[in-house]
Amino acid sequence: MTARSPAPAPPARSAAGPGLTRRRLLGTGLAGAGALLAAGALSGCASPASASDASALKVWDLFQGGDGLLMDEMIEAVAGGGRGFDVDRTILDWGPSYYTKLAMSAAGGRAPDVAVLHLSRLAGYAPGGLLAPFDLDLLAEFGVTQEDFTPAVWARTRYDGTVYAIPLDIHPFIVFYDKDAAGTAGLLDSSGELAPMGSPQALLDAGRALAAATGHAGIVFGHVNDPAQNWRLFAALYAQTGAGFTLPDGGPAGLDTDAAIRVVSFLRQLFDGRTNPDNLDYYAGLTMFSSGRGGMAMLGEWELPTLRKSGIPLGAAPFPQVFDRPAVYTDSHSFVLPHQDDPDPARRREAHRYVAEIIKQSLTWASAGHIPAYQPVLAQPEYAALTPQSSYADAGKAAVLDPPNWFTGAGSNFQSRMCQPLQSALLGHTTPEKAVRRMVREADALLRQPDPVA
Repeated sequence: MTARSPAPAPPARSAAGPGLTRRRLLGTGLAGAGALLAAGALSGCASPASASDASALKVWDLFQGGDGLLMDEMIEAVAGGGRGFDVDRTILDWGPSYYTKLAMSAAGGRAPDVAVLHLSRLAGYAPGGLLAPFDLDLLAEFGVTQEDFTPAVWARTRYDGTVYAIPLDIHPFIVFYDKDAAGTAGLLDSSGELAPMGSPQALLDAGRALAAATGHAGIVFGHVNDPAQNWRLFAALYAQTGAGFTLPDGGPAGLDTDAAIRVVSFLRQLFDGRTNPDNLDYYAGLTMFSSGRGGMAMLGEWELPTLRKSGIPLGAAPFPQVFDRPAVYTDSHSFVLPHQDDPDPARRREAHRYVAEIIKQSLTWASAGHIPAYQPVLAQPEYAALTPQSSYADAGKAAVLDPPNWFTGAGSNFQSRMCQPLQSALLGHTTPEKAVRRMVREADALLRQPDPVA
């Protein structure tokens, strides 16, 4: 998951022999997604999954660029040997078009065997019968159990007490920092890692100290005209206050307005337009930090490959706890079993085995910055040796996702509508109180809309 458009996928590679993967890129823009909806169920949705050998395990995902190559590597690792997989992998564009196509294929009962879903989107798919549940006994036979995941993430794999998703990773909103600047600012502990903050004032002081150390900006955050960035930052800090955010069907939204105003007011202090800029878009923030003109950046861990190329002495840490409890905004790429009208039991068994074997390969996935959700991988010495990845691995223990409802989650209109009033507040165009009241109104308006798959 990224806040940016994914990099173009590399050319598809042909299978070199039995058991290896066939790989296709299928681009679907928003106009294409609308055409699919207008055309009726599955007028074009089944073709990607049925275009090649029917015996191959059909897998859909949204991993392009570097992530796409890593997934190729993981599939090839499990495809080898006498009990390997023949995988027919289709890669679709990340965003609303992916989720439209996945929903339509499942609604028509002619979906792929396995698909990737952001865990934050589960509430929009499991209730409408678009997904089949996982057989936990079957997963245990292949070496994967509930105990292999953090409770914070596993809790979100369920709908109505049944598990519908198996997480591949945890991709949190964290802080990257320039180790030299942080050292000069006195922010490192005895092991050379970012020391805990502990209070809002401590983070404000850190911003000023980093600005003095760099001679430019302290903490950079690119948010202008971005549909998710403000929400990620607000959601992390709001969860740290201990307040809840519930979205019951029909409304009203359950938001603690006092806690929310406290958070937005603090953000106004933090991004004051002087020590820490208040008006950066995503790319400006990324560029300012990677060019050494900022001491710390609030970004998703998925920016690690880009930041490594900058040459700055790079450190990373879970999002700092400044309020009452640890909380880190995150999401998770997870595997699901889309609904099929007449599933083949043998293929469903292979789908379970495939998911189990792929998540065991997530040390490869971690090289791009993602935290493996499968905890036995985190316990490997090879993971501990990954820097700076191992420095923020604990973020998964304090993971906070979007409040569940059909309209929330990665790439959703909910995130965009929450971001608009937050952006206005950070830019000084409205007060924290007015921004929070508008957030509540936007949430209530979404709650009045009917679930399209209910």
